[in-house]
Amino acid sequence: MFIVLLVLGVVVGAAYAYREIVVKGTQFTGKAKLHGKTVIVTGSNTGIGKTTAIDLAKRGARVILACRSKQRGVAALADVKKESGSNQVVFMQLDLGNLKSVRSFAETFLTSEPRLDILINNAGVYMHGRTKDGLGLMFGVNHIGHFLLTNLLLDRLKECKPSRVVIVSSVAHNFGRINFECLSKHKTLGLGSSLLDNLQIYSDSKLCNVLFTYELAKRLQGTQVTCYCLHPGAINSELARNASSLMQILLKPITTFFFKNTVQGCQTTLHCTLQEGIEPFSGRYFSNCTVRNLYSKATDDGAAKKLWKISERMCGLG
Repeated sequence: MFIVLLVLGVVVGAAYAYREIVVKGTQFTGKAKLHGKTVIVTGSNTGIGKTTAIDLAKRGARVILACRSKQRGVAALADVKKESGSNQVVFMQLDLGNLKSVRSFAETFLTSEPRLDILINNAGVYMHGRTKDGLGLMFGVNHIGHFLLTNLLLDRLKECKPSRVVIVSSVAHNFGRINFECLSKHKTLGLGSSLLDNLQIYSDSKLCNVLFTYELAKRLQGTQVTCYCLHPGAINSELARNASSLMQILLKPITTFFFKNTVQGCQTTLHCTLQEGIEPFSGRYFSNCTVRNLYSKATDDGAAKKLWKISERMCGLG
């Protein structure tokens, strides 16, 4: 009995230590203020996007909540204003799965807002399907929508230099691959719809984020606009809200104990957004508030350029 209790104690202690040291991660402690600055945060009606928006609003930024659902966006607007104590928060509707909506958002923003200092491409989906334009849903929302949005807003970012683009990717990019033949023929990263297929396609879309950041940094050299991508950690958020009920029930104990909450999960986003002196790391990938090395497939010049060209063509920029 003593041995059983001892083993149980060791397991519980190890789990607690893991949670305190690994799960919680590094906290961004910078005191930067953003009075007079304007920030867009996509997908900021929930999860780490919302928590990021609250933090930036507390620092004095004018924060644009760019969200698909008007109902959820308006509700988030009230929450962010209340929790930050700031009235410099605005909701603008943006559906990244609809290229017409992306263009409309950009036009509205550029007409109504004189500044853009920081663009945070935070929104993401984990769900099988197609976008309004017939693209694979995860490819279309996680990459193409943000690709178009970023390009439409680049001139304003350059006018407000020094400025930054921050792209929320995932460690899942390590398992990603880009099937350019499938993209060209079917406008999607993969054709399957099983659990494993969806995990693969999600990973592929996150690799697109990293390659986009890598290529974007090269194209922005000399403009004083820098860009960074990041892994926020495993987050107990609503990303898997479209998963089956059984899957959500099975994941609940794991996500509750071993995943970051949204405050812990937005720390690397804040680091890439606010940390002074990281300009030489433009185009790089961060995790736990630290720049990380990447596998060669995530810094493949040929793949990055090819992805850029096909992305231009798919969203009508080419």
